[in-house]
Amino acid sequence: MSLHRTELGRTGPRVVFCHGLFGQGRNWTQVAKALSTEHRVTLLDMPNHGRSPWTESFDYVALADLVAAELGEEPVALVGHSMGGKIAMCVALRHPGLVERLAVVDVAPVAYPSGREFVGYIETMRSLDLSALGSRAEAEEALREAVPSSVVRSFLLQNLRRTDDGWHWQLNLELLGESMDGLTGWPAEQLGEASYDGPVLWVGGADSDYISDEHAAEMDRRFPRNRRVLVKGAGHWVHSEQPEVFLEVLRRFLP
Repeated sequence: MSLHRTELGRTGPRVVFCHGLFGQGRNWTQVAKALSTEHRVTLLDMPNHGRSPWTESFDYVALADLVAAELGEEPVALVGHSMGGKIAMCVALRHPGLVERLAVVDVAPVAYPSGREFVGYIETMRSLDLSALGSRAEAEEALREAVPSSVVRSFLLQNLRRTDDGWHWQLNLELLGESMDGLTGWPAEQLGEASYDGPVLWVGGADSDYISDEHAAEMDRRFPRNRRVLVKGAGHWVHSEQPEVFLEVLRRFLP
């Protein structure tokens, strides 16, 4: 299985980005363009997202191995947000020789208690009658009541594509909906006592509850060389909500 990728920049160290749930590689475009003057940047569509193939099951270890297969032999700086952050952590723990350094954005190596909000989004998207859809504007209006935030609606609707035979969701909504326990979980048993001793930047949004002090012990155990940074005025989507601050923090960390 080969994942869809976008490449920017021709010289410098390699940086590879992994997006979060409902996202696509292009979500990192603004950051990638800024870095591409001094880095070779790869934006990957994660499996079951964007233009990458779908899988039959959701398993962080298996997904990490698919991402690892895309990295080649040259160690890279690997950056991952949320779901992509968990995949990136698994890559570093399972294939440490491929990861020169790791940046984990607003997620911890732990199982989270609930994915109800995400389940609701998936149910809303699946309930949309695509055969009767006339335009993207109609789709946005149909989602308005269940998804009142215009920012979230726009984020979800980036996955809606029109082809010759009508409208389609690029996401594997059925699998993702069935796999919420896996998505919010963490494969601790599969990873055993694995740890990664390379440099790790652990970035959180100060207004997000995805990273807390209680997560620090497990982060320190798995990634003993981590440095934690909280970005003020940002929630879960740190790189979108405070792009300039995030870019500056990331630049200082990258080679």
